[in-house]
Amino acid sequence: MGLNIEVVEFDQTTRTAEAAAEAIGCSVGQIVKSLCFMANGEPVMALVSGDNRLDEKKLAALQNVGRKKVKRANADQVREATGFAIGGVPPFGHTNPMTIYLDEDLFQYEIVWAAAGTPHTVFPIPPEQLRRSTNGIKADLKQ
Repeated sequence: MGLNIEVVEFDQTTRTAEAAAEAIGCSVGQIVKSLCFMANGEPVMALVSGDNRLDEKKLAALQNVGRKKVKRANADQVREATGFAIGGVPPFGHTNPMTIYLDEDLFQYEIVWAAAGTPHTVFPIPPEQLRRSTNGIKADLKQ
């Protein structure tokens, strides 16, 4: 992908946005939560600011499906779609291609931090570079 990414590993977990922010020493809003959903049976990824809760109705509207057709992916579905376990899912490098949406609130920061494949690793990236590298769609996703 041509990215120059520096993966940072911590002894403590970075599995949750709060734990990652504490380990890194940044605001919770700078943490990218990689949330995998099934929309009408197909995986879709929402990259959400750590401060925000995803509005599933907005995700359903973006996918042009009814709200009842959008469900949070279970652990097996996440691993099948991405190749990674919940708590360490990176924003790209997934096993299967999927639509990716980026929470517009991530773009208020110069740098955001995303999971790097394990519950103890993260990497910093400018939000616009994250959007380009995921071919993601910037969207209003928060409740």
